[in-house]
Amino acid sequence: MRLLIRLRAQADAAYDNSHFHELRGRLWKGLRGTEYDELHDAERPVGLSFSNVFPWGDIEEGDERTVLVAATDQDVLQAIAESVITDRKFNVGEMPFRVEEVTTVAPDVGEPGTRGTLETGTGVLVRIPPWQADKYGIENEGDEATFWQPEYSLEPFKTQLENNLDKKHRLFCDDHLPGPSERDGDLFDEYNLIKTFAVPVEVTQGVEMTYVLSKWRFGYRVRDDHHRRHLNLALDAGIGERNALGLGFLNIEKDSKQLPGATSSAATDGGQR
Repeated sequence: MRLLIRLRAQADAAYDNSHFHELRGRLWKGLRGTEYDELHDAERPVGLSFSNVFPWGDIEEGDERTVLVAATDQDVLQAIAESVITDRKFNVGEMPFRVEEVTTVAPDVGEPGTRGTLETGTGVLVRIPPWQADKYGIENEGDEATFWQPEYSLEPFKTQLENNLDKKHRLFCDDHLPGPSERDGDLFDEYNLIKTFAVPVEVTQGVEMTYVLSKWRFGYRVRDDHHRRHLNLALDAGIGERNALGLGFLNIEKDSKQLPGATSSAATDGGQR
C-alpha cells in the first residue's frame, strides 16, 4: 500500500538533488507524537520507504509534482496522510509546495505467471559485512562493511538483498509463511544495473556519510503466491538498507506487466512515473 501525494509548486525553484533529508523530515513530522514516533530511531527496518519528488527538473510556480510513500502498515500511512492533509504546506528544502491531493494506491506484481519489471526510484544501498569479504574475494582489512560495487560481481549483491528482505519478512509477515531464502529460485529473473554513484546522505541530524548506491531494473516472473508476497513486500518496504532514509524505493515499470496468457498490460497501480 502507498500514498500518492500530489503537490503544487508555490514558487520557482531549482531542483534540489539532495532533498531527501528534508523530504524525510516532512514525512516523519506526520508520525511525531503518534505511537509510530519511535520508529524514527529504530535499529531495524521499519517497513517504510518513499520516492523522490518527481518528475525531476527545475520547478516553476504552479507546476505539479508527486511524492509516493509506501509502508507495510496501513496505519502508518494513515498517520502521514492525516498530517499532510491537516497541514498542506509541504516545503522540501528550497522547494516550496502545497498538498493538492492525497490518495492511496496498491501496486501488485500480479498473480502467478505474471511477468514484469521493477525499477528503483531511488538508489539502493547494499553493504557486505567484513566477515563475508573473503568469500567474495574483497580486500577488507577493517571492521567496516564494504559498499557493493560492480567489480564485486552480482553474487554478493543478490545475497545481501535477499538476506535483507528475509529480515523484513520476519518482521512484517506471518511467522508460518516462508521467507525469500526458504523458497527455490532467485527473487528476480534479471538484474540490469543502470548505474552506481556516490552521494552524501544525512543519516541522523548533523551526521552526514557518503554512500555508494546503485540503480536497477529487475525483471521478474511470479512463480507462485509466496513469490508474489515477497515481491509485493519489496514494493511496500523497499529493498536494500536504510529505506527510511528514502533509499531502495521500488516501482513497477510502466506498461511492463504481462498477465498470464497476455502479450502486454498497462501498469495502472500507482508506481512512480
